[in-house]
Amino acid sequence: MTTDPAAEDAALREAADELAVAGQLPRFLLMYKFAIEELMTKLRILSEEFDFVHRHDPIEHITSRVKRPEAIKEKVHRRGLGGDWVSAAAALDDIAGIRVVCPFVSDVYEVARMLTAQDDVELLRTKDYIASPKANGYRSLHLIVRIPVFLSDRVEKVKVEVQLRTIAMDFWAAVEHKLSYKYRDSVPTDFAGELAAAARTAADLDRRMAALHERIR
Repeated sequence: MTTDPAAEDAALREAADELAVAGQLPRFLLMYKFAIEELMTKLRILSEEFDFVHRHDPIEHITSRVKRPEAIKEKVHRRGLGGDWVSAAAALDDIAGIRVVCPFVSDVYEVARMLTAQDDVELLRTKDYIASPKANGYRSLHLIVRIPVFLSDRVEKVKVEVQLRTIAMDFWAAVEHKLSYKYRDSVPTDFAGELAAAARTAADLDRRMAALHERIR
């Protein structure tokens, strides 16, 4: 498992600085930063302990992000939540996000099971786009969890979106995002079909690699 804590912390600090400049409560964003740090610690422990016991690391790498203040405000306004945007943002599920990339599909479900089995991790919602992919071929397991963040004067329950996917799923999603963003005004007519076909190829690769893994075991 590989992570870049320095880069993650720098990005979160930059987002917090932007929020402070905007005249809003820095603590609002800090709560999500702390929630991510707690979940990242949990995932690192699960990764290392599982590898020690089973001689297989179920996590390839982890990334995280806190949504930028302008993106939060835009989403609040788009949904018509109105009022104080900091308070309204509490209705959003994806202000804090963690992406967990696993070697195999079985690892995705195993990491999800281990994480949500912990007493202080409350599972709010699950969206299984592996069992039921999106129309464009997107595949991933999404969990909305809530965990306690212990501050100096209170305890806050903070929501975090956890996306779990395989290396093949992550590659497809990253390239699809770049292509869709770059060519959104000039998408070829067969673009959607090609993307869906590529997603099926990625799914087939997952199955073949999982079969090889089982043979080696």
